[in-house]
Amino acid sequence: MIFQRRRTGGAFTTFLFLVGTSLSATAQSDVLDIAMLIPGQIDDGGFMEAGYNGLIAIRDELGAEITYIDGIPPEQPELEAALRELAAAGPDMVIAHGGQNSAAAETVAAEFPEIAFVVVQGNVTGPNLSSYEVLQEESAWLAGAAAGLLTETGVVGHISGIRVTPGLKGRGGFYNGLMHTNPEARFLTIFAGDQDDNALSHEVASAEIAAGADIIFTMLNSGRQGATDAIREHGARHIGNVRDWTADDPEVFVASAIANVSIPALEAARDLAEADWEPGVVRRIGLENPEAVRLALAPDVPDAVRQELEVLRDRIIADEIEVSVVYDGEEFAY
Repeated sequence: MIFQRRRTGGAFTTFLFLVGTSLSATAQSDVLDIAMLIPGQIDDGGFMEAGYNGLIAIRDELGAEITYIDGIPPEQPELEAALRELAAAGPDMVIAHGGQNSAAAETVAAEFPEIAFVVVQGNVTGPNLSSYEVLQEESAWLAGAAAGLLTETGVVGHISGIRVTPGLKGRGGFYNGLMHTNPEARFLTIFAGDQDDNALSHEVASAEIAAGADIIFTMLNSGRQGATDAIREHGARHIGNVRDWTADDPEVFVASAIANVSIPALEAARDLAEADWEPGVVRRIGLENPEAVRLALAPDVPDAVRQELEVLRDRIIADEIEVSVVYDGEEFAY
């Protein structure tokens, strides 16, 4: 069974589908019961959809009963309310997908001490709370290094929406990779305030291109399309994140900083099923696991650039390069 409670037009619509065993029967059996909060659109083609895919993998690979709530805005009172609703049904584990859930998960986990809580891309822990994090900053660092090698104008852009820790770390990683290969490059960066607004991302991307950027790295959800359209219109190149966007549109996407955030939820549920899950820890997954973290490149990227990036990747894995996530420079105003 999948149970979904989804916000639509300011109201909640509740429905059931894929009917199987009843919740009461599940509670009396050995079938794992996993609930997930997805504070966004499960069909955004990016971060939120990856979280949903992780939940489906939990169902398919572990035979678990799954429940989820999506369409919740990233505001703490509403996130807390959704987490409480999921926890009140008594699942074995509640997974909050996204670092924007960190504070809400800390609060609600304390109210349900008998339930295991996990934040994907979080950095919070507690007596019944852990975080599982794919190191987006490592593939973002390589993406910045690629941008530094590929830019022709010497100006590189970055666009994200809301200012959350994973996004800040990704921005910092990208910047420091850029500085590693092209320390003279000019960096244009902005958190525009919305992950899903295509009109806004089109406007911001156009402004960065007008300021000289010929490559733009976006960390957006469904709002990525607006930036993609602007980049296509102006003949610039795009670097995506989360999944391999070069496979979709290699003429526009020159690279993609892959961070497969479907993996942490599956890993957490698998750990719980195998009695290996631990509260009070942050589990981190980086470039050493290429299924989770890697840089994808478009076919037209020169071999010399590919080879240099492979060397940099290996040096990161060997701890010869520290991936800094610090950025304290100016932000783009337009």
